[in-house]
Amino acid sequence: MSATTPFDDIIRRLDTPLVVVTTAANGQRSGCLVGFHCQCSIEPLQYAVWISAANFTHHVAVDASVVAVHFLDEADHDLAELFGGETGDVVDKFASCEWTEGPGGVPLLDRARNRIVLERTALVDAGGDHVCFVGAPVETTSSGNIRPLRLTDADDIEPGHSATNDD
Repeated sequence: MSATTPFDDIIRRLDTPLVVVTTAANGQRSGCLVGFHCQCSIEPLQYAVWISAANFTHHVAVDASVVAVHFLDEADHDLAELFGGETGDVVDKFASCEWTEGPGGVPLLDRARNRIVLERTALVDAGGDHVCFVGAPVETTSSGNIRPLRLTDADDIEPGHSATNDD
């Protein structure tokens, strides 16, 4: 995939690590592949993830108090494909992977041992196609080693949902 603008070129060269964000609320659980995420505060410690407003996970997350951010390893391409190539509108993604219930009922992917569970502190909708969920860590797990699965590693995954509600 070639860049079409200088902005696209810069972002492509950064080659963002991919994460899976999971959440649960009102008897529903959901998760999606996310490329927009970062630490956003040192004191207090906070992390932010941006979820497409068109995504089923967004609809569950707006009512959730907790989200989990799972940092994928290069060996986790199948998890990226499951959570990025399928849509929770149609498929129960958790039926196809092993998971454990975590704080606030959030599903924790058993294989993704590098993760942060966040208690939501803010929700920011700036009018774009993604909404920002900011949270404070309530539980962090680290395996001590990770080779991040990056955006270019997932070029072959056809998104289960477009980024907008236009489909």
